[in-house]
Amino acid sequence: MGKPAQRRLLRKLDLELFLSQIKPHSDPNASLEQYTITETVAATVLYIAAYSYDDVVGKTVLDLGCGTGRLALGASLLGADIVVGVDIDKSAITAASKNSEETGLKDHVQWITGDISAITGNFDTVLQNPPFGVQTRSADRKFLEKALATGRSLYSLHNHPTVDKQLVARLKASGGQCLQIPVSSFMSNFVAKHGGRVQAAYALLMSIPRMFDFHTKARHDFVVDLYVIKCEN
Repeated sequence: MGKPAQRRLLRKLDLELFLSQIKPHSDPNASLEQYTITETVAATVLYIAAYSYDDVVGKTVLDLGCGTGRLALGASLLGADIVVGVDIDKSAITAASKNSEETGLKDHVQWITGDISAITGNFDTVLQNPPFGVQTRSADRKFLEKALATGRSLYSLHNHPTVDKQLVARLKASGGQCLQIPVSSFMSNFVAKHGGRVQAAYALLMSIPRMFDFHTKARHDFVVDLYVIKCEN
């Protein structure tokens, strides 16, 4: 694609500023759990993948359920060699394509409209913010299985298993940082069953505005867990 890898360290604040320019979905679908990842969470995920584990710069990257493209475009900005974004929603891919044009990355990210089950091949890194299973139970498991089948290193966001007000307070006090947390036995066993190993888990604070009729608050703060997974197949 002709884009040199980003070898210098990009400041996290600059990455957040870039990600804030990527427009969210204009008409999200509740059944697909189309909540745009915040620029703070997206920047943290990308920073961990790029600079803690060296899994972005010069790598092939797949964004499963890419939405309007924040993780995919952020990976491209940081210096990924090839980036592919996949989403079942055509309007999300249209928005992602427009975002790539407006950020000057049109020629550096490939967008695919389709179900993730159709994706094949091998990627160095898979990034994903899958549906958490609030609307469709266990919806995130399909994404985990596909990520483990296509990637060597996985960065996957999942709903924290409990409502932990103390953890929310600690994350708010941290100013947008993440906190390393114990790996859940369910995730460890599920990943191992599909040929992977959980390397680490981090708690992050997600905040979403009122988007659908069933939302009762103007803004909802909750914890999401980032799992760093290595495929051992």
